[in-house]
Amino acid sequence: MSTRPHPDAPDVIRSAYAQLAVTDLGAARWFWVDMLGFHVQYEDTDALYLRGTDELTHHSLVLRKGPIAALDHLAYRVRTPDDIDKAEKFFRQLGRPVKRLKKGEGTHGVGDAVRVIDPLGFPVEFFHEIDRAERLIQRYDLRHGAEIARLDHFNICTPDIPAAYAHYQSLGFGCSETIEGQSEDGEHELYAAWMYRKQTVHDVAFTGGAGPRLHHLGVATHESHQVLRAADIFGALHKEHHIERGPGRHGVSNAFYLYLRDPDGHRVEIYTSDYYTGDPDHETYRWNVHDDRRRDFWGNAVIPSWYKEATPVLDLDGSPQSVSDAVLDEAAVQVGADGLG
Repeated sequence: MSTRPHPDAPDVIRSAYAQLAVTDLGAARWFWVDMLGFHVQYEDTDALYLRGTDELTHHSLVLRKGPIAALDHLAYRVRTPDDIDKAEKFFRQLGRPVKRLKKGEGTHGVGDAVRVIDPLGFPVEFFHEIDRAERLIQRYDLRHGAEIARLDHFNICTPDIPAAYAHYQSLGFGCSETIEGQSEDGEHELYAAWMYRKQTVHDVAFTGGAGPRLHHLGVATHESHQVLRAADIFGALHKEHHIERGPGRHGVSNAFYLYLRDPDGHRVEIYTSDYYTGDPDHETYRWNVHDDRRRDFWGNAVIPSWYKEATPVLDLDGSPQSVSDAVLDEAAVQVGADGLG
């Protein structure tokens, strides 16, 4: 599965920000700002614009008040202004819905952009210009909660993992790790993939399941003790019900993790300890679907909600999109007593 970008594809730099619709902006502020430690860069009556301590751009997360909890859109930064034109042309050639946004028409702080519904059904924005922000990297006096440093990745639920892989391959994404196996009739199956443009394990990953839905946002902190501190703070305040899974160590990516659910049910992973993928000959690491360490390196079971529950996504007009059932269900794969059965 080599990466062959389409010649007309825009040059994507990295996952840049996500915009979530939340039903209670005050409750969302408590969770994302007070508890996780995001910095409020800008706010108005209907939205919060947040960033981590390491981020020098205006925001990496927008929380917008809406009638239902949903993903409004994911956003990737592209290398040049010309790549916005390329993105518009690329997705129009695919026959996908496309909306061009001039500066001031879209998200606050972002310049010209193209917002599309991609072939997987996700609302995705491509932009180049974004306002700069004050350097907070050494403002240790402002750190609190989980001390979130930056947005790391998106994880999306899609019923067709090979189609997701092919789409992001066409956008020039590399693949760091996969989960693979054979069906009962001997056919090769791709159950999950972790794909990147920045030089980490992933900017986007695919979880098999009904989709399009957002599985989680991955946000990075510098050290594992900050992940543990986040869990302790939720426990100390008797808010431990927000902890869904972990702390633990992933097999895939090697990340130390904690999964939380915000007051609207949006899932976030606090994430640290992955690795560099920038060498041009970086090889994909392939996990066997029967290896129980793939999801948790220590062998801890994955609870059903982690596989089955996810955030709905909106179309370009703000209406919820329908979902399709999964072609493959990784959660249904039987694992032997030795983890490799």
